[in-house]
Amino acid sequence: MADLVITRVFDAPRALVYRAFVDPDQLAAWFGAVGWSVPRDSVSIDPVTGGHQRLTMVSDDDPAQTSRVEATFLEVIENQLLVGEANGIRLSVEFHDEEGGRTRVVLIQGPYPDDVEGMAREGWSSSFTKLDKLLG
Repeated sequence: MADLVITRVFDAPRALVYRAFVDPDQLAAWFGAVGWSVPRDSVSIDPVTGGHQRLTMVSDDDPAQTSRVEATFLEVIENQLLVGEANGIRLSVEFHDEEGGRTRVVLIQGPYPDDVEGMAREGWSSSFTKLDKLLG
């Protein structure tokens, strides 16, 4: 068992990157690996400590194939930190200022069995590629 750790720098200010994680319209536009979509009407977010994040990912190839996310926020510090948990998996997302108005995101999720960590890494990397386009 191990935690997945991904660090990614986005070419956008911290407040805008943070907003992409907590605004339902934006989250629906980028969340989920390439080949998966998140219908806007499936997204509900209350980004406060004790609040929730709910959404459904739908396979573009087979809309009958879905994956529901129901998470509870354990800690929220606006523009700095989101910590949540879903199905025993903890997710922490840190937002840090970088030079040139950019933002470094540090994502820690887990624990995962070793054989699942790679799939989770691939999914987040793919999602972050979509987020790059949204922020661009």
